[in-house]
Amino acid sequence: MAISYSKLWKMLIARKMSHVELQRAAEVAPNTVTKMRRDQPVNFAILDRICGVLHCDFAGIVERTHEAADR
Repeated sequence: MAISYSKLWKMLIARKMSHVELQRAAEVAPNTVTKMRRDQPVNFAILDRICGVLHCDFAGIVERTHEAADR
């Protein structure tokens, strides 16, 4: 299983919000944003804070992707 935050980055573009603005608003550490840019898992509490800032649910910012190794 792999995850992707591409929905989050697209949402930020649509809202004309930088990842730094999101980082500050959601009180997320810079290294956490780096992990998300690399599509690495992060804590649900952090995702919940991001969803609170963006007024969305988890499905709006993250999705499960399938890789060849998963099949």
